[in-house]
Amino acid sequence: MSDEPPRLSDFDTTDDPASDPLFNVNDETTTQVFERKELLKVGHVPQSTRIVGRDSEIESVAAELRPIVRSDPPNNVMIYGKTGTGKSLVTRHVTERARQAAGAQDVDVGTVYVDCAQHNTHTRVARSITRTLNDEDKTGISIPRTGIGSGEYYDYLWEVLDRCYDAVIIILDEVDRLESDDVLMQLSRARESGKADCHLGIVAISNKIEYRDRLNERVKSSLREEEFVFQPYDANQLRDIMEHRRDAFKEGVLTGDVIPLTAAFAAQEHGDARKAIEILRHAGELAERQGDELVTEEHIRDAQEWAEVDRFEELLRGSTTQVKFILYALALLTKENRGSEFSTSEIFTRYQQICKQLDANVLSEHRVYELLKEQAFLGVVESTRTGGGRGQGSYLEHRLVQDTDIVLKSVLRDSRFDSIDIDE
Repeated sequence: MSDEPPRLSDFDTTDDPASDPLFNVNDETTTQVFERKELLKVGHVPQSTRIVGRDSEIESVAAELRPIVRSDPPNNVMIYGKTGTGKSLVTRHVTERARQAAGAQDVDVGTVYVDCAQHNTHTRVARSITRTLNDEDKTGISIPRTGIGSGEYYDYLWEVLDRCYDAVIIILDEVDRLESDDVLMQLSRARESGKADCHLGIVAISNKIEYRDRLNERVKSSLREEEFVFQPYDANQLRDIMEHRRDAFKEGVLTGDVIPLTAAFAAQEHGDARKAIEILRHAGELAERQGDELVTEEHIRDAQEWAEVDRFEELLRGSTTQVKFILYALALLTKENRGSEFSTSEIFTRYQQICKQLDANVLSEHRVYELLKEQAFLGVVESTRTGGGRGQGSYLEHRLVQDTDIVLKSVLRDSRFDSIDIDE
C-alpha cells in the first residue's frame, strides 16, 4: 500500500461537472440577490462618489500629500479613529489619486499598503514594502521571501527606490500593532541619513489615540507628522453610505426598512461603517441561501446577531477552553435565573457541573476567581465588590457585559461543547 497522501483528484466526483448539483449555478431555487457584491467587501476602495461624509478628511489628507505631485517631499500623517470610521478607506483613496496626479506630471510615485496586524515585526514590514515596490523587470533584482533579515530587506529597498521612484507613500494600517518603533525610525530618516534619494511619505493609522505618546522621542522628532482624528459616522451618514452601495444588490431586492435598520444598528456600535456594510452583505447572503427574493428586516436582524457572535468570538480568540467553560457557566446562570450578578462560588458550582458533563478537568475555585478577574479586565464581564452583610465580609459578584444569547452561541462554537446537552 502506498504511503502517499490522497490527491484531491483521487476523490469521487460527478461524471458531468457542468451538472454537479453541489455547484449548480442554474438552480431555479437559488435567487440572484447580488448585482455587484464586491461593493460590500471589506477592503474594497470605491469611487470617490461612493465615499460619504468624509469630504473634509479627504481634503486634509490630500493637502499633506499634495507636494508629492510637484516632486517635493510630502508630510507624514498620523490618523486616529475608531474602527469603521473610514481611516483606511480615505487614506487608500487619496493615496491612489496622488499617485495618478503625480504620474500626469511625470513624477514616478509608488504606493504601499501594509496591514501591521498581519505584518507586525520589523522584518515582515520591511519584506512587505520591498517586495511590493520592486518591479523585477525594471530593477533586475530578485528579492527572496525568506532567509534574510530586516537589514538586508532595507538594503534592497533603498536600491529599488533609487532605480524606480521619485517618491513613495507608505501606509501603515494598525501601526500600534507593531512590535517596535524601528520601522518608523528607518523610514522617516531614510533620506536624511542618505540611504535613499527619493522622498518617503508615511501615513500611519491607529485606533488608539494615545499611540503617539508611546513612541520613542527620536521617532517623534524624525516623523514630525500632522495628526487627524476621524469621528464616528452618525446614523444619517451611515444611511447615505449604504444608499451609495445599494447597487451591490439587484434592483428592488432591498425592502424599504433594510438600510435604515442597518444604519441604526451600526450607529449603536460607535458609528462603524465597516460593520454596517458587513451586516448588509451577510443579510443578502442569508436571503440567497434561503431562496428568498427580497432582503428584509428579518434578514438584517439575523445578520446583526451573527455579527455580534462573530465579534464576541473574536474577543475570545486565544482564550483557553477553561475560560469558555466559566463564561458558559455564567451565561447559563444568567439565563436560568433571569438575574445578572452572581458570586464566584455560584459560578464555580455551575462550572463544576459543566466540566463533569464534558469529562474535563476542574480548576480550583481560586483559579476560577482569577480568570473571572482577567475577563473583567478584557471587558467580557463586569465584577463589583459587594458587602455580604453582618459577619459575612465582602465578595465579588460578576455579570456578563454582552447579551447572554450572544455569549452562549459564541462559546458553543467550540467543538469541546459538541457533546453537551444545552437543555440541561
